[in-house]
Amino acid sequence: MRAMIGAALGLLLASSALAADAPDKPFLDLLARDEAAQKAESGGGDEDDMRTMTRLPDVKPAAMAAKLVRLEASLKALDAIDARAQTPERQTDVALYRYQLTTDINALKFRAYEMPFNSDSNFWSGFASGGQRAHTEADYRRLIARLKDVPAWFDDQIANLKAGEKRGFTAPRVTLAGREKSLDAVADAKSPEESPLYSGFKAMPATIPAATQAALRADAVAAIKVATPAFAKLRAYLHDDYIPHARTSLAAEALPDGKAFYRAQIDEYATVDLSPKQIHDIGLAEVAKIHARMLGVMQETGFKGDFPAFLTYLRTDPQFYPKTADELLKDAAWIAKQVDGKVGQYIGHLPRQRFAIVPVPLDIAPFYTAGRGGPGVYLLNTYDLPSRPLYQLAALTLHESAPGHALQIPLAAENEAQLPFRRRLYISAYGEGWALYCETLGEEMGIYQTPYERFGMLSYQMWRAVRLVVDTGVHSMGWTREQAQAFLKDNTALSDHEIETEVDRYISWPGQALAYYLGELAIQRGRTKAEAALGPKFNIRAFHDTVLSTGAVTIPMLDARIDRFIAEGGKGPYPKEER
Repeated sequence: MRAMIGAALGLLLASSALAADAPDKPFLDLLARDEAAQKAESGGGDEDDMRTMTRLPDVKPAAMAAKLVRLEASLKALDAIDARAQTPERQTDVALYRYQLTTDINALKFRAYEMPFNSDSNFWSGFASGGQRAHTEADYRRLIARLKDVPAWFDDQIANLKAGEKRGFTAPRVTLAGREKSLDAVADAKSPEESPLYSGFKAMPATIPAATQAALRADAVAAIKVATPAFAKLRAYLHDDYIPHARTSLAAEALPDGKAFYRAQIDEYATVDLSPKQIHDIGLAEVAKIHARMLGVMQETGFKGDFPAFLTYLRTDPQFYPKTADELLKDAAWIAKQVDGKVGQYIGHLPRQRFAIVPVPLDIAPFYTAGRGGPGVYLLNTYDLPSRPLYQLAALTLHESAPGHALQIPLAAENEAQLPFRRRLYISAYGEGWALYCETLGEEMGIYQTPYERFGMLSYQMWRAVRLVVDTGVHSMGWTREQAQAFLKDNTALSDHEIETEVDRYISWPGQALAYYLGELAIQRGRTKAEAALGPKFNIRAFHDTVLSTGAVTIPMLDARIDRFIAEGGKGPYPKEER
């Protein structure tokens, strides 16, 4: 994920304190110029937040080439800034912006825009949810304007897909089977009012006058009539042409300039200077450690049998699975509420924003992960209930809601001590590492009530350690899809459906799966180091507040911040909240 530069930057630049600080001025001026250019390129809004756009961004090759030239000039200007004259915090800002620019430049050089979807994510599914998240008349006006842009924008995306197809730059065919079905609900809607695109217009906020609501609905119907044929056209292209002609190879290294591409993916998602072989070996070592713990917990349950038999038992016994979607959602809500009662003992500074628990939309649920969390929402997949074990629900909830993503991301956004681009930055090694660490923190918090739930937590830890092995195995060492699936099945309690969707995700999204466990290892390593160095001075709330106060950073930057925490005697960023 790429960082965004918020609109509040202009206010920051206007402050007399920063304006008077000469060493800061070149960097802040660069940020302001890039923010203005990015908004012009991205439909007048934020690059990764479609809701803010008054039009859809230009994805034509000429626009991408122009953006590459601009970003390379920005990187050159950034490198000319004398970091030695700046404070340590500003040096971190500069380093993070260099990371962002480098990541974006690499994506453009490899023409990643020619592969704008994979088995996990796509460019066409955000329109319905955009309406559900609208709150003001302006929000709805922007959404209507974007719907009118859909036909031309989809045509540009199809042109890019064709260019990628021609040079063999596609996701592997085996991971894309059926993905065009996520377009069915819009393409086959009998009327605009029955389309998912209209869902956000049905119940509009009372703050919008009734007459205005009626006008907006009429405009929405007209825009949906324009957009719907484009969804049908895209579906036909994917089904008839793109997916049948997608590449049959799996490895990222088999793509054009594949070794360099996979290395760039590792740099973006893992943020560490490690080779695929080194990461693979770390994964194998961690798999062995976690397996030993899993055997111990299995014995606690009293199960009579070997490890494979225990996994079969967990995958097949009905007692471990919800009977209804409401049962799954309500159990997740109960777990989240238990966390609410204890999280303040482990984290001193909490965000103001809360979150809802929402089912994954049905059009994407068959291909979606078990859950996903972020600002204001914890998405929980209620599709195929026999693949949603309750003994893993506590770990999933800790990861996706609080104290994981639905806590960390809002906390970063609310941190006014940071520059706006840092408040909105997401680096997977940090964000996913924190969320995975939260799963283990649940053991200290007393969230896991049974040995089965602790086994579920360990299975989730194993799942992420296995990713280090599978991602590098597939993309650098010639592993097959079946080999990757078997490795997950032999080592985790994941259901067969989850194993299939997860492996396809790793195959079609190189490097992203590496972020989780490497990031968690960095936090655990830093905590162990701080506990040993500080002894009785170690304060768990101060440590967690320190980690969370950084916002998203690379693993080396996190290591450096924890070293500073130790050097300062364990003092956190919010002393009053450490008591």
